[in-house]
Amino acid sequence: MDTAYNILYKLVALTIRIICRLNGGLDIIGKENIPSNEGAIIASNHISYLDPPIIGAVLPRRGVFMARKGLFDIPLLGWIIKRAAFPVDREKTGPSTIKAAIKKLKNGELVIMFPEGKRSETGQLLEAKRGIGMVVGLSKAPIVPTVVVGTDKALPVNVKWLKRARIKVVFGKPIYYPSAIDGKSQRGHLLHKHISNTIMTAIGELKNNYSDKSC
Repeated sequence: MDTAYNILYKLVALTIRIICRLNGGLDIIGKENIPSNEGAIIASNHISYLDPPIIGAVLPRRGVFMARKGLFDIPLLGWIIKRAAFPVDREKTGPSTIKAAIKKLKNGELVIMFPEGKRSETGQLLEAKRGIGMVVGLSKAPIVPTVVVGTDKALPVNVKWLKRARIKVVFGKPIYYPSAIDGKSQRGHLLHKHISNTIMTAIGELKNNYSDKSC
């Protein structure tokens, strides 16, 4: 990463945090659960287009996203995304995407993933895609289950301008590979699906504990 981008990244992250605090408040819980010097997956629910920039802005160290490949073709936005993310086909996660994620994890980076594969327009958790299970199964990287609350109120579906809302980002205790497989002897697709479901269960528990009622 070049120096100019490092400065831009920090300025953008700071600006996002300030806007969120002024626009209703921003609570960040559990940052100590994020490994400080090893590769890890930040696995979050996805309820608003605000989720990626807000998660990126509150992480204690820089993360890299798996982003929809069409975003890379947008002028200016594409330039920024290329430096903060790598492309993924939401319809079919190819081997090159999996390899890219594993390489970054092996290099000690934080990889932000949305197991559901797309934004939930109802706020309810969707079924996890198998891709995150594949990445975990092949990399053995720890997973930090994460839940974002309130972004769907700050920027609801089909709304272009921010609404006042308190936002909360909660990072749960890391899940390590042995506990993710839970003694299962399956291989391939079944094992990857089991890992994905285990992650979504952890996200669901966080969501229940830190729902809008607790904001």
